[in-house]
Amino acid sequence: MPFKEQARLRAVNRFLQIELSKEKELQEIVTLAAKVCDKPSALISLTDQDKQLIKFKHAFDFDLPTKHELFDNHFIGNNQPVVIGDVLEDQRFTGKTGVRFYAGSPLVTNDGHHLGNLCVLDQQPGELSDLQQQLLQSLARQVINLLEFDASLQIIKEQHDKARRTETELRAFFESSIDYHLLLGKDFEVLAFNKAWSNYIHTTYNLTLQKGTSMSLYLHPENVGIFYKDYLKALKGTAVFVKRKITHVAPYVWHMVKFEPSFGADGEIIGVTINSTDITRKVQQEEMVAAQENSLREIALIQSHELRRPVASILGLMSLLKLDGHAESIPELQLMERAVSELDEKIKLIVNYAAGDGVGEYANLNVVAEQ
Repeated sequence: MPFKEQARLRAVNRFLQIELSKEKELQEIVTLAAKVCDKPSALISLTDQDKQLIKFKHAFDFDLPTKHELFDNHFIGNNQPVVIGDVLEDQRFTGKTGVRFYAGSPLVTNDGHHLGNLCVLDQQPGELSDLQQQLLQSLARQVINLLEFDASLQIIKEQHDKARRTETELRAFFESSIDYHLLLGKDFEVLAFNKAWSNYIHTTYNLTLQKGTSMSLYLHPENVGIFYKDYLKALKGTAVFVKRKITHVAPYVWHMVKFEPSFGADGEIIGVTINSTDITRKVQQEEMVAAQENSLREIALIQSHELRRPVASILGLMSLLKLDGHAESIPELQLMERAVSELDEKIKLIVNYAAGDGVGEYANLNVVAEQ
């Protein structure tokens, strides 16, 4: 099957599946076509691969032709009205359908697909004037306009339904998050927030967070300056990541706060998204580990000094023995000196390690204490 015909059949199938909202108007066009052409019957038909599908009709009770003798099949690709004055005299139609006169104007979509025809029929031979043919063609264009209107309407509806589903899914994720999410506009106004942030504002300040209000209403007076400074940086395109100790709540908590620019469809910054994660437990664990490490260092330092004291005494005695020449004549003393020297070096390594400073995981983060 040629590619062009495959595309046409897909278009036909697409229009067959749409939910028509203009049925009344389409039926009126069919009736009007019969009247202006002065013929008893008229119909709107779509031509599939092997059948002629009648969508709307007026006084039509004829037998349909076989699939090889479909009227529409002979005129696919012809964008001009077709008039057959007497079907019995046309060798292309041999079946007995009761139709003697046929005139059809093609239904061609804006992208060039021939869906079918708006046609008028009669049991008697006849003809159409030029004016009647023009009117039939004009009515066919109105049929296409109505069909494509409904097709466009259905596409919009499907896109709207998809967008609503996506919005619902995002909203469910947004609201179920235990993290705090906030969107501020270019004037520091609240545009959107999730339930976690709303609950925090209500619990901390006994206020109800509302869209369109200034964020300064929901911040501790001593925190407005630093918060607004980070907001301005993000509004200018620079993301800000800060680890904050919030002390105006009891007990105090630690948060990792991210200020990031929010972009619109055209790529311009429309505001700032602020995401805050409670990292109190993680910080407490790090502090506990750091405290344990410090304790171990202190223990190691104390023990190493305690061990080095007798070692230093032995090394001092060995030095005295070496001064009067006794050490060179006693091999055991030389072995003892080497062993004690090695032990002294090991103790020095322990002392140096215990006196060293550890580097925490968040050493490079900007840490701000909020009062």
